[in-house]
Amino acid sequence: MSSIISCSCLSFQKKENIEESTDSKIKVLNLGTFHFGYTPDANKTSFDEHSESAKREVRALAKIIAEFKPSIICVETLPEKDSVLNAAYQAFLRNPKDLNLQFGESSMLGFEVGRLAGVDKIYGIDNHMGYNYSVGDFIERSPDYTNSIDPKTYLQLTQEPFKDYPELAKREEGYDQLSLLGKLQLINEPLHLDYSINTNADKLLYVGIGDGFEGPDNAARFYHRNMKIFANLNRIPMQPDDRVFILMGTAHTAFLREFFRRSPKFKMCNTLDYLEP
Repeated sequence: MSSIISCSCLSFQKKENIEESTDSKIKVLNLGTFHFGYTPDANKTSFDEHSESAKREVRALAKIIAEFKPSIICVETLPEKDSVLNAAYQAFLRNPKDLNLQFGESSMLGFEVGRLAGVDKIYGIDNHMGYNYSVGDFIERSPDYTNSIDPKTYLQLTQEPFKDYPELAKREEGYDQLSLLGKLQLINEPLHLDYSINTNADKLLYVGIGDGFEGPDNAARFYHRNMKIFANLNRIPMQPDDRVFILMGTAHTAFLREFFRRSPKFKMCNTLDYLEP
């Protein structure tokens, strides 16, 4: 992590230069995270959100992120749950002594960032769609089916995702020993975000039975889900001077990054610049 750690004065100057160099588009801080509480995801991070040390880490992280000064905060919950989400948020604002664990990182971190930034409302922008990102594993394990597209590449992406990036692979091996901030620094690096797309969707482009498209069909559903998430974001009324903080699982963050890159509406800030201690 030493490559992205600097003294606070240099960090402040860097952020000032970033803001001066951007255009009139709406500024976005697009932060990927692992899920703090229960998750059905295949890849899980060990994190005891009930421990006092974890709560201290979350509050310290929220203080760093609040330097972005968001006016709009979006999290990984469904828009139809906004009334429940914001009832919990208002209750937290009235009594912020204890972090809210109800919605995992969305409430634990998102609510605290909102409190520090003075944000009145939290927006859910998630969308749920059924897809099977384990279809390739099922085919590989099944004696009745054979991957007829490209099992070699699929297995490399599954078993050695960082084969071409040994330094990143070494850091990934020590992931569980990292602090919360260290974990988020790692998983928000561009190469790691690319990995999130590969492992959740693109590796399925190498999977199929016979002349079928079982892998690509499921990958397309995940692409579709993230397109809907981006559309939900665009349903939120915004002004050019708004500043949007988005807190999602890293795979969603990775897809949103691609949409933001081409957007005439949004300008991404460098997430790693806002993950400095």
